Amino acid sequence: MSASAVLDHAEMAVVVTDRFSNLLYWNPFAEKLFGRQGKGSVREGSVLSLGIMEKDHPLAVELAKHVLKGGVWEGTFDVKRGDGTMIYVRAQAVPLRHDSGSVTGIVITAREAMRSNEREKDRFGLLERIGERLAGSLYVEETLKRVAEMLVPQFADHCFIELMEGERLVRRVSQHVQGWNPPPDTWKSVGSEIRYPAGHYADTAMRRQETILVEDFASSNFPSPHEGSARLCGEIGMTSAVVAPLCVRGETLGLMYLGLSNLTDRRSPHYDAFDRDFVGAIATRVALAVDNALLFEEERHTAESFQKHLLPRALPALDGLDIAVRYYPAAPLASHGQGIQTQVGGDWYDVIPLSAGRVGIVIGDVEGRGAKAAAIMGQLRAALRAFAQDDKPPADILARLDEWTRIIATPEQDESGADISVPPIVTCQYLVYDAWSRQLSFANAGHAPPLLLHDGQCLEMSIEEVGQPLGVRAKGMHADLVYKEETRTLPPGAALVLYTDGLVDRRPGRDFGGRMPSDEETLGILQEKLAACTKENVERIADTATRAVPGEIDDDMAILVLRASPVDLDVEERTFPAQPIMVGEARRMAAEAFSGWNVPDERAELACLLVSEVVTNVVLHAATASIPRRELVVEGPPLPFEESWDVPGFEEELVSDKEFTLRLRRGEESVWVEVFDQDLRLPRIRSAGENDEGGRGLYLVDQLAKRWGSRPTKEGKAVWFEIPTRSR
Repeated sequence: MSASAVLDHAEMAVVVTDRFSNLLYWNPFAEKLFGRQGKGSVREGSVLSLGIMEKDHPLAVELAKHVLKGGVWEGTFDVKRGDGTMIYVRAQAVPLRHDSGSVTGIVITAREAMRSNEREKDRFGLLERIGERLAGSLYVEETLKRVAEMLVPQFADHCFIELMEGERLVRRVSQHVQGWNPPPDTWKSVGSEIRYPAGHYADTAMRRQETILVEDFASSNFPSPHEGSARLCGEIGMTSAVVAPLCVRGETLGLMYLGLSNLTDRRSPHYDAFDRDFVGAIATRVALAVDNALLFEEERHTAESFQKHLLPRALPALDGLDIAVRYYPAAPLASHGQGIQTQVGGDWYDVIPLSAGRVGIVIGDVEGRGAKAAAIMGQLRAALRAFAQDDKPPADILARLDEWTRIIATPEQDESGADISVPPIVTCQYLVYDAWSRQLSFANAGHAPPLLLHDGQCLEMSIEEVGQPLGVRAKGMHADLVYKEETRTLPPGAALVLYTDGLVDRRPGRDFGGRMPSDEETLGILQEKLAACTKENVERIADTATRAVPGEIDDDMAILVLRASPVDLDVEERTFPAQPIMVGEARRMAAEAFSGWNVPDERAELACLLVSEVVTNVVLHAATASIPRRELVVEGPPLPFEESWDVPGFEEELVSDKEFTLRLRRGEESVWVEVFDQDLRLPRIRSAGENDEGGRGLYLVDQLAKRWGSRPTKEGKAVWFEIPTRSR
């Protein structure tokens, strides 16, 4: 008998390729196995045209390299046949040699796994691959889906996986041979509660916590869950089934059901005891993977809820400012070696309403990740919010936050009892924006500068003084020397993008050939993408920033985008001498402004009343105010001390210098009133007696205004209050 006749009758696929993996020959069994038709010995295409799945192409490349060097290769492939069905193929490759001994090609022998006499070897290979697939997933749905795809149609025609949810058994996976789905009102769909009757083999498997084999349904009789299920089993010719409970740590998480039917033509349509043990081994691995995934999802939910509640739940409505924020936790990769700690970190943002419509804006990053970094972040955010209410300059706020960072350091001592506590390292930027003047005041503690988007350009905002991160200031150096305040004016319609380093520090992707791009490269990519969307709304800008830098998120990241109003907001301001007669003038100015702004009469009258009270309070205390901080210039030679107080007009000059400024602002839903004077003393509410003529002004402000307060200024102080323009 000739060699070709032997190959034509061989129950094994034989494929021959040249050195470049081009197909030269395959036998009839290979046509049947791979589902590829052809006549003659020479075929077109490469070995990849046999249907090897794309994910296994690297294995095919490895096969060729190894065999062409004279070695023997053995492994498995997932193959998609010509009719669309999937099979699991076990292959062995050896060199094809010339008489001279040189390697001229490759001979591949293949068979479908588990259809040979080497079932044990094939199934151990499948079990190993299932283990590899399960190890690559930390999510329940993905884990279960991977298992079902590995088993159907390779080992089963039907696969159900059901998990316990409290006292209910719920179907999570329903996988069947390709091209077939159970008709409605037959088998339960995914998400349905499953109830197996007493005496059903699945119920027995759950109660006994052991794998149950139904070798042949024709010789068995079990109760059916419902009539539709029994009817469908008869229609498709269910032949055999194996049900394995998913047990771990003494608990039953659910069950895995595998079944064979007449929908496929298999050499052996029945499971046996060996198959039962094999399914039991798979179920053990699946149970561990599901348990890990469930624990991970629970921890992830806890971590994300923790992070979510540490960050602002909702952004306040702000006049003259549109804001969008994004926060993304780090990818949960086991390679980090920190488990669930990769889910949370110390990145945070905040938007804090301040006096008279001004707003405080914060972006910060605590070094490290995990629950400790998130807890520190939560303390710093709460502390900064409290400090911000004092309306101090941004540099003062960062100085106080730096001190607080040292206070919350974990107490540690060396052997001698000396304090060696190491404060956390925190980068932070605090900005205060006034939408009416468009003034942006800020101070920086080692954080990346914001990106300014305007007129089709995206540039880093220039910062002259970048202070050290919080917690690293050298002892003996006062914080005032480290953090400096700067001021910029935002152009109408300009946008700022504030971000933490997780936005640009990505895990390298294919765009860079797997190498780590430089900081300049990633920043350049980010600026290029943002420059193309300077006219988009803040939500689109935030989405663009999130996707701009290639690669996977390696660290948690926070993004805050704000855009200044393209139009000027309404404001009226005037300075008056601090004299009683000016109270009426101030009230008249307020009434005219409120009338021009169409403030409802009831709201306008209330605001004018409170203007009178605050201005009266300023005028009454002007006489007792401290001497204004100004330099006295006297012409001529210095006078003796006794005569220096007799300069003509000195007292009148001091008195005439006392004045106040009334500033009125209109917002979308409120008006703000600010009164500035040179008195350094901040006001406080007094308890007036029945016969007292004064002491009730600030009490009225406190009771009738939505909010009120005072803040120090460079020249003295400002008293402010807010009145809603809509009736309560």
